[in-house]
Amino acid sequence: MPEAAARSAALLRPSEITARARGGGARTIPLVTRKTGVIGFINGITIFEPSASIPLHSHNCDESVMLLEGHAIAEIDGQRFEVEPGDTTFIPANLPHRFINRSDTEGMKILWIYGAVDATRTIIETGDTRTIDEEHQAAPA
Repeated sequence: MPEAAARSAALLRPSEITARARGGGARTIPLVTRKTGVIGFINGITIFEPSASIPLHSHNCDESVMLLEGHAIAEIDGQRFEVEPGDTTFIPANLPHRFINRSDTEGMKILWIYGAVDATRTIIETGDTRTIDEEHQAAPA
């Protein structure tokens, strides 16, 4: 039997999934992951508190990020871009980037999609590399 036939469709409700603390005022809700049976990509939502940001990092695969709510700065390969809801980025593998909440009073929310189920994140400052799966095991927020 082909691998695709053994898998099932899923409906995921972010409001029913526990967010995982990422540090720095960011929490992630994993959505389509290996646990759902996906074989080609993973995705999720990251919620940023006012003025929160995540460290400059890179991934071992391509990534796309869409700003769902709020106002952000996307820092990609040393350039900063103001991002409004609906704006979408494409970030090639191994390119340093991060997202920053521009507001000191309102939250911000992004949808991210990695082009591989074995995606990793490498923090540029420290060189620390972890799988995205490991991050999803962090303590609930």
